[in-house]
Amino acid sequence: MSKLNVVSAAIMAASMFSFCSVGFSQGYTHDNIEAQARQSWRNTVMHASPPNKTGCFHISYPQTEWAQVGCTAAPNRPFAKWPKSSSNFLGAAAFAKFQAQTVGDGTDYVAEVPGLLTYSVGDFPTVSGVTSETGSLGANDYSLQLNSNFMSTAACNGHSGCLAWQQFIYSSGEQAVFMQYWLIDYGTCPSGWNTDGDSCYKNSAAVSVPKIAISELNQLSIWANAIPGGVDQVGLGTGDDYITSGVDFYAIREPDSVVDLSSDWKESEFNIFGDGGGSAATFNQGSSITVFNQLGEQGSVYYAPTCVQNAGTTGETNNLTLGSCSTLAGSPSSNPSMTFTESN
Repeated sequence: MSKLNVVSAAIMAASMFSFCSVGFSQGYTHDNIEAQARQSWRNTVMHASPPNKTGCFHISYPQTEWAQVGCTAAPNRPFAKWPKSSSNFLGAAAFAKFQAQTVGDGTDYVAEVPGLLTYSVGDFPTVSGVTSETGSLGANDYSLQLNSNFMSTAACNGHSGCLAWQQFIYSSGEQAVFMQYWLIDYGTCPSGWNTDGDSCYKNSAAVSVPKIAISELNQLSIWANAIPGGVDQVGLGTGDDYITSGVDFYAIREPDSVVDLSSDWKESEFNIFGDGGGSAATFNQGSSITVFNQLGEQGSVYYAPTCVQNAGTTGETNNLTLGSCSTLAGSPSSNPSMTFTESN
């Protein structure tokens, strides 16, 4: 195995460990033989990452090897950045401090690390009171987003004021998992990029996934990782350890060189939002969600992240109000993490 494959497997194993030990813990008992079997399967799967190449992949219980599957086209619409121009970032963040803490349009908690991130894993360990959610396409229309900070990378190619940005997305309406790349305030876009005002965006290919109802939110996890000189990956996990539920992982991998994420990835925003185009995910009154974001830094360090308020980067929203936020340092057996609540 090459050095790059070793690094790839290590990062994937770490993210999958987080995925297994936290994201799917609801309902697990040691007396449940099937639950024990599924937990054992997860521990096996985390050491069987997709090969270090681009493409789309899938694995389901009780398989032990990722299978490469056909990719599809990602939805050709922007999952909006916020604010609209890099010149407005400081003013917009200051303005957000005085607004009601309804999630989106910059109002969100972001996990910030002192070094550089290699991966981030997000899930919703506690969901209560949620009976419905509506987006621009109707019921059960939302996106899960794991977003980077706005970055100064080589992808800007010397364009003054340009910032790079990368999103890892599950779109329920499009039934797709993919990455969206941005060059903010780039000017005339490079070939193959879409124009959005003075900015440019394009998508990776997408891996197809089922449409997942909001009632299954606590069974979902999304993870992202970036390998310097290698590939970036976004993955979605569905299901839990109940015998009535299947367990499936979906992933897509593309070169890290698109916006050079690994060179300046310092923050992770994870949440549930509207399904693109600046839209909103609207929950019924009485909804309460706990958001959990685990992190891995380059160099295998375990510092607690900083919980940064009003630092969100996406322009999509939901109708929940932020609660309290806390962080924990990690160790060789656990990841640094950030936890916060949101409700209405």
